[in-house]
Amino acid sequence: MLEGFLVIGVVVAVGVVVGRMRLLPDAATEVLSRTAFFVATPALLFVTLLRADVARVLSTGLVVTALAALTVCALYVPVGMLRRRPRGETVVGSMASGYLNAGNLGLPIAAYALGSAAEIAPALIFQLAVLTPLYTTLLDAVAARRRGERAGLAGAVVAPLRNPLLLATAAGLGCNVAGVRVPEGLLAPLELLADLAVPAMLLAFGLSLAHAQRPGRDDDPVCLGAVVALKNLVHPLLAWLLGLAFGLDGPALLTVVVSAALPTAQNVFGYAVRFDTGVALARDAALVTTVVSVPVLLLVAL
Repeated sequence: MLEGFLVIGVVVAVGVVVGRMRLLPDAATEVLSRTAFFVATPALLFVTLLRADVARVLSTGLVVTALAALTVCALYVPVGMLRRRPRGETVVGSMASGYLNAGNLGLPIAAYALGSAAEIAPALIFQLAVLTPLYTTLLDAVAARRRGERAGLAGAVVAPLRNPLLLATAAGLGCNVAGVRVPEGLLAPLELLADLAVPAMLLAFGLSLAHAQRPGRDDDPVCLGAVVALKNLVHPLLAWLLGLAFGLDGPALLTVVVSAALPTAQNVFGYAVRFDTGVALARDAALVTTVVSVPVLLLVAL
């Protein structure tokens, strides 16, 4: 289980060292984040969803995973509103409360605690197919409003079509369901670009930490505390209760609880940088929830 934390920690630490030594220009964080958003992550989404076993993912566990995530995401919204935070930051805080690190942390932890890395698939696919397009579309709408653009019906229809993650999700799932065979000459470069997504986000995250203040100093500490409480405590507890309500037990119940106990994904930070909102909250949430998740995951796995 600790292997996943170690891998992430090393790559983030490299980003911190590079940032401290100023080996890259100040714009490097934004460049890496935008590269991940517009190039690498769409490739990762397409390749992952193209190969996903859609029939295996469609299970009661997926329903529990979806309900738990959507509920904790919704629970953050009143906090952001009561604290009078900007709309974009509230969207980021909501995403950070329920968007878990199912990839580079979830896979090794699932292999250790659940016996197979494939057990994390429902959470991973739900995030890629639903949460990622949903939140990036919301952030795009907030950014347009901030620029003074009128939402209108046409704008609401066009906005998702500007979202590379939504387009990649639709393409990957569409090819999967239709049984489209993607030529190897096209798939190979997409796989290469997909491999860039996670390290680019982690390096950007490390660069942002290089000169950051103590967590909570650059953002509202109440909002940060709410995200940590929702992600590390409420999310796994809610998944457990919902799992029991839906009749899950044994390994199936453990799977949804372990998935929910994973920390906030660094992807949230990348999206915050891309849309220039809630950056400090996303950065601090990813850091603090990762630290807090260690004892929580160990407790759940026992």
